Amino acid sequence: MRSQDRDRNRVPLYLQVASVMRQRIESGHWSEGDKISTIEELEAEFGVARITVRQALDLLRDDGLVESIRGKGTFISGRPKEKHWFNLANDLESVIESVRDNVIKIVSIDEQAAPPLLQAGEGVLAPDYVQLRSVQFSRREPFAVANLRLSREIYARDRRTFNRKPALPRIMEMPDIDVARALQTVTIGVADPETSELLRVGLGEPTADCRLVLVDSANVAIYVAEFHYQRNCFALRRDLVPKPAKTTRKLAKAG
Repeated sequence: MRSQDRDRNRVPLYLQVASVMRQRIESGHWSEGDKISTIEELEAEFGVARITVRQALDLLRDDGLVESIRGKGTFISGRPKEKHWFNLANDLESVIESVRDNVIKIVSIDEQAAPPLLQAGEGVLAPDYVQLRSVQFSRREPFAVANLRLSREIYARDRRTFNRKPALPRIMEMPDIDVARALQTVTIGVADPETSELLRVGLGEPTADCRLVLVDSANVAIYVAEFHYQRNCFALRRDLVPKPAKTTRKLAKAG
């Protein structure tokens, strides 16, 4: 493999090439039925070895996006699955409603979990945490992997529900839980080996990562969750025209 092939970054080159080509299909740069560049042209364009281009095309072919016809070339044969149906909510009540009916599959539970690393403003640690790792599904397809560290004291109150359903709505139903702050951070990441397997995406493919921390009235971080969303399902939509100010209210309990 060429030296430049080794030096770019740790995401496999064929995944990088496949990602660019998939974006061209998604954006309409390549339409269904179009003949795309030859392997030799793609090799020159991306500055990669021929085997890298072939591996990228194999991924797109497996996704039903391209087909090769002997003696004629490679053609766009389909469109990516429905995109950007999941819009990240920007207030706590909307977040709760967006996850309430999610179907989850618990991957692992660690009742002796290490505490989360808290950022400035995220409160102080609870005495102990339970870690729940799960996959969330829509239409029987996985769209997010969640890593949640939940105060063990809260987990022990209703472990059966926490092991079967999204934790956030149940927490907000508890009458003595007073959430003072709900801190949300959104970043761009890549799928590590476990996440790529659980989401059924390529290793190193981009993900939309959301961190949500609930801090109670005693300044304790009772809920620290990290969600990794498939990039094709995720959107962040905001109305940038200011709305008239509303009366500030205390965070309401859901339910």
